[in-house]
Amino acid sequence: MQLKDLETVDKKLEKVKRAARTGNKEAQKEEEALMKVKDALEAGKSVRTIEFDEAIHDEFIKPLQFITDKPVLYLCNVDDASAVTGNAYVDQVREMVKDENAEVLVLAVGTEADIAELDDYEEREMFLADIGLEEAGSAKLIRSAYKLLNQQTYFTAGVKEVRAWTVKIGATGPQAAGVIHTDFEKGFIRAEVIKYDTFVEYGSEAKVKEAGKLKIEGKDYIVQDGDVMHFLFNV
Repeated sequence: MQLKDLETVDKKLEKVKRAARTGNKEAQKEEEALMKVKDALEAGKSVRTIEFDEAIHDEFIKPLQFITDKPVLYLCNVDDASAVTGNAYVDQVREMVKDENAEVLVLAVGTEADIAELDDYEEREMFLADIGLEEAGSAKLIRSAYKLLNQQTYFTAGVKEVRAWTVKIGATGPQAAGVIHTDFEKGFIRAEVIKYDTFVEYGSEAKVKEAGKLKIEGKDYIVQDGDVMHFLFNV
């Protein structure tokens, strides 16, 4: 992947250097940024390890879509005995990627398979407690992947079904509504919001309302992970 990125930056530099030699200030800035990429790749480092000013990265680096600039999550599959603390191999991976600011997750596929076979929630919790885990590795993986991709989940809950919807972190109420249907975003009026922990605590929307915990939010509301939402709109 680094070799492919090196090929990409070399091709781009050919054009940029010609423009920079004419005195083009913008091209000179781009050449400087691309040379940092080239030097890092030739040293065996990934593009994501390079520190750039955000504006420089967005203008010159991001458009080239370097493979090694993409966010990464390292997943270590270990034996069941190492599911909680990992092992020497996991330590080696952590040492290898310490400069990448990347998360390293430990997961034992055998253990995960056993957990998946348990249909009862309480049985799964007891199984996890017995082996010293607070939650299944698959749950950690999903949450970490969402965070890495700047994504979060909100819920809609009706009489017949509960659905989860994925939106970017920082999405507003109308933007979240638009994930369901564009008309919801265009005609957004307000949203009724119940915090996830509140919903779990009271057990139903009716009891949440009785307790006065349901919140009414407008167009500027920033959706939070786990929100239970009901949209009011008019088109």
